Amino acid sequence: MLALFLRDIRLNIRAGGGALTGVIFFLAVIATIPFGVGPDLKLLARIGPAILWIGALLSCLLGLDRLFQADREDGSLDLLVLGNDRHMLAVTVLVKCLAHWAGSVLPLVIAAPLLGLFMNMEPLGIGATALTLLVGTPAITFIGAAGAAVAVALPRGGLLISVLVLPLTIPVLIFGVSASYGATANPDPFLQPFLILAALTLFLGVLGPVSAALALRHGTD
Repeated sequence: MLALFLRDIRLNIRAGGGALTGVIFFLAVIATIPFGVGPDLKLLARIGPAILWIGALLSCLLGLDRLFQADREDGSLDLLVLGNDRHMLAVTVLVKCLAHWAGSVLPLVIAAPLLGLFMNMEPLGIGATALTLLVGTPAITFIGAAGAAVAVALPRGGLLISVLVLPLTIPVLIFGVSASYGATANPDPFLQPFLILAALTLFLGVLGPVSAALALRHGTD
């Protein structure tokens, strides 16, 4: 499993620019906001957590179509599906999700504090937003795995994955932004949505890979 994890990280970094593409897109989203909002620094700071979360969410969707694509092209996906029982296949999908997150999404989390400064956010708000992104973005990857498994056989499944995944990520977005805003008031409003966000990630860490494994197995029948 460790070899699979490291292999997928290398593939995520190499394929199509990998993490760099996501970070550049993230930067482009954040950089366009001041032009639409205007030079009001207080307003930028107030909406900063929501903008960072939306930018990270959209950036996460970019590489989801590559989650199983390399395995499908070299034939190893069929071996994974046919050679494992459903439990081992779900574990394999979980490892691939974690590798995808580490290779493509974690750089977005690392870049978020710098982009928070661009939005004139306070240090506490930047730290809280980065923490919620660190905890919440794996949930987006787990949801995306199910969508990627459904669309893996399609030649241009990227748009379909976005259409399938985006509505399902709304709860993650709501609690991530709520926790980020709550941290600027006092610890109580931060803690409750943050714990719900963490619980969502843990729940989807089971449901997402299991659903993706079922979709992959039925897709090869």
